[in-house]
Amino acid sequence: MKNAPNAPAPRTDARRHHDPLTRGFASDNYAGAHPEVLAALSVANGGHQTAYGGDAYTGHLQQVIRRHFGGRAEAFPVFNGTGANVVALQAVTDRWGAVIAADTAHIHVDECGAPERVGGLKLLTVPTPDGKLTPELIDREAYGWDDEHRAMPQVVSITQSTELGTVYTPEEIRAICEHAHQRGMVVHLDGSRLANAAASLDVPMRAFTNVPGVDLLSLGGTKNGAVFGEAVVVLNPDAVRAMKHLRKLSMQLASKMRFVSVQLEALLAKDLWLRNARHANAMAQRLADGVRSVPGVEILYPVRSNAVFARLPHDVSERLQKHYRFYFWDEAAGDVRWMCSFDTTEDDVDGFVTALRAEMHT
Repeated sequence: MKNAPNAPAPRTDARRHHDPLTRGFASDNYAGAHPEVLAALSVANGGHQTAYGGDAYTGHLQQVIRRHFGGRAEAFPVFNGTGANVVALQAVTDRWGAVIAADTAHIHVDECGAPERVGGLKLLTVPTPDGKLTPELIDREAYGWDDEHRAMPQVVSITQSTELGTVYTPEEIRAICEHAHQRGMVVHLDGSRLANAAASLDVPMRAFTNVPGVDLLSLGGTKNGAVFGEAVVVLNPDAVRAMKHLRKLSMQLASKMRFVSVQLEALLAKDLWLRNARHANAMAQRLADGVRSVPGVEILYPVRSNAVFARLPHDVSERLQKHYRFYFWDEAAGDVRWMCSFDTTEDDVDGFVTALRAEMHT
């Protein structure tokens, strides 16, 4: 095949601007892309494909999504997790609607007010001991539907796995869905780490999504090996409206959507999503086991996914951060968060524990 007229010769001026040996525990977003995902992007790159989701890769993604989430499921690829949450919540709320969520929820503390400012909805947050809502906790805000002075509760939003690294069981999600539906509310699930929850529970993703009654979810890809891209997955089409229009209105409609879809397909078509999540979870368990042997360090929550929350002296964390990047969770209390990724190695974990032990004895 001849080159297109005036096509430039292939070349690149890219230069490496980082040390690829640098490792850390700040976020699973710090990791690069899985090689199988990069290979899939290359496959999708040849020739021309219809824009805005009319391509073959987005079409095939729908088949893959239905294998995981049931025959009524439909995926709407978007650029990022905040975009997925905003689009999803807009699709199930009125202008006067409100969303009940845990006070640690990403939509409340980590999205710069986007659900409220961009989505135009009200968040009603509830304190929880472990990041997980229950029917009883939901009822602290589930009232006043006929009160015109109060935003109307229309949605319950849960996160799986939670922002504290804990995990809902399928039975717990079923109880939430039944409770919310009885009160006329729909259930949204923020699944930026959905794969980690499935790996932890050792069940299919459907076991705690469409089967117990979740209406729609934000499906993560970036934290599990993608370059970029997530999706809103509608599980109950009767609960949502105008999803295509809301995606465009919210600036989440990718023109070259095939490059989002093919990444999700690469993760989900076989078992890459599960392999990546299982490995990240196993590294978090290894990290937690190692840290427990260090006097003066306290593990704060059960380690159920790829996150470890700990409390240690503030000055120790500051010294350790010079060698390994990680974030304070509550700096005043000395609480930190350590995240493991699909590419975290045993040597990464063991080296970190050794460094922590040394700093604790400095």
